[in-house]
Amino acid sequence: MTAEQGDIISIEGKKGYYLVVSKNFFNQTEQAVLCPIVQDTFLDPLHIRVNTDVISGIVMCEQLRLADLRYRGFKKIDRISYSDIMNLTDAIQGIFDY
Repeated sequence: MTAEQGDIISIEGKKGYYLVVSKNFFNQTEQAVLCPIVQDTFLDPLHIRVNTDVISGIVMCEQLRLADLRYRGFKKIDRISYSDIMNLTDAIQGIFDY
């Protein structure tokens, strides 16, 4: 099973949920770039609220993590909408623009 951009996952041995933000082409390597989803923090341009039927929280866009999902057990919990994916990836890309 491969994680896809926009998936909300849980990772074995880690608390909380993570949003897969890397593109599906990259995720085929069985690695993924993730951002944690937290329940309580302040909102700003890099802390973006997401709501699904299962999860409600704030994505911490500046807390990017690379996970090798070949060696970590993970479970797909839910997915965010395409418009949310676009909003979040725009915020993340803004970190690196100059």
